[in-house]
Amino acid sequence: MAVSVKVLPSPKCLFDDPIQIKVEGLSPLQEVTLRASLTDENGELFQSFAYYRAESNGELDLTCSSALAGSYSGVEPMGLLWSLKSETPFKRLAKKNVLTPFYVHVEVFEGHDITSQLLGKCINERTFLGEGVKRIPVREGRLKATLFLPPGSGPFPGLIDLYGSGGGLVEYRASLLASRGFVTLALAYLAFEDIPAIPDILELDYFGEAVEFLRKQQQVKGTRIGVLGLSKGADIALSMATFLPGIQAAVSISGCGVNSFIPLRVNGFTIPPHPYDLGRMKTVGEPGMIDYSEVQDDPRDPATWACRIPVEKSPAKLLFLSAQDDRNSKSELYCREVVHRLQQCGRDVEFYCYPGAGHLLEPPYLPLCQASIHKLLGAYMLWGGQWREHARAQEDAWHRLQVFFQQHLLDSDAIKSNL
Repeated sequence: MAVSVKVLPSPKCLFDDPIQIKVEGLSPLQEVTLRASLTDENGELFQSFAYYRAESNGELDLTCSSALAGSYSGVEPMGLLWSLKSETPFKRLAKKNVLTPFYVHVEVFEGHDITSQLLGKCINERTFLGEGVKRIPVREGRLKATLFLPPGSGPFPGLIDLYGSGGGLVEYRASLLASRGFVTLALAYLAFEDIPAIPDILELDYFGEAVEFLRKQQQVKGTRIGVLGLSKGADIALSMATFLPGIQAAVSISGCGVNSFIPLRVNGFTIPPHPYDLGRMKTVGEPGMIDYSEVQDDPRDPATWACRIPVEKSPAKLLFLSAQDDRNSKSELYCREVVHRLQQCGRDVEFYCYPGAGHLLEPPYLPLCQASIHKLLGAYMLWGGQWREHARAQEDAWHRLQVFFQQHLLDSDAIKSNL
């Protein structure tokens, strides 16, 4: 019997879809190596491998078969995806062109040696744009953005998606959220086209224009707008939820309750940047990776409180997601500080802090990036995280933020129809 490798329920899926990998036609208890490989848009090869022993029926099912060793061990249905790693150090797997998929090659080799006989293979096509989702570049007024529309007339909840201080226009999270039923606007605000990498000041009015643009879309459900942000984008998301009308829900990912690094002009006044000292920056190992986690001052120090975002005044529902192994910032400390403030005011706040997770909490199955070049600084930045724990955190966080937005941006009838 020939060896076959199957990806179920379909070899083609969205990138955030879990899959079942099955191998059939092996000899009983045969020892094999499974390898996954993916080449990114820069030609960089990412690989993972795991050693398995076939069941007595000559089959492997990664949803219940245990890896003996390799990039991971134990029962890990998605281990071949989340453990993908480049041979070139400090490479981050990210998607630039969401119109094209990633192709993951899954191969089975005889024994515990990838140089031995190839027994079988298949390809898993993982897309970032669901069937019928539209991608529309936006250059309206000052806005530099991309709008993603789910198929159909809606109405759908609207989201604004913000990434961090690395800048650019990052689309892959927004495209996946649109594929899950949210009209999503990926918004650039640093280091893109004529937007400077380090502006003297950020204007909240710019983000207000994004809210108004989203409200005008026919497919958006009334004024029900949400916003999510990672890192620097997280404190902007909280500022939007505090000062801009119409924001119903906001998600902060690896963020803080203070205005970080760049002054923010709001309705005629300015929130200064939270104090920081680059002298507290640490350099770790080769080639001199930067640990930024001690740079910012303690947010509990009253001397820093002028930099706080007064989230207590926000009418929005709030969800905070942070990581305990964050080497870029003390996101757990910062999140706990702002959550404590809100709880003192009687606010019901959702907060989850993930043990072993790093700063870059991304959509699930994107592999952990412990360190990479920071575009803005031109230096290697430590992000932190442990492989298995980070993978678990990303799956959980991705589920929680979608449920959170469904609960607070959809009416009860729409929620029931989605369940």
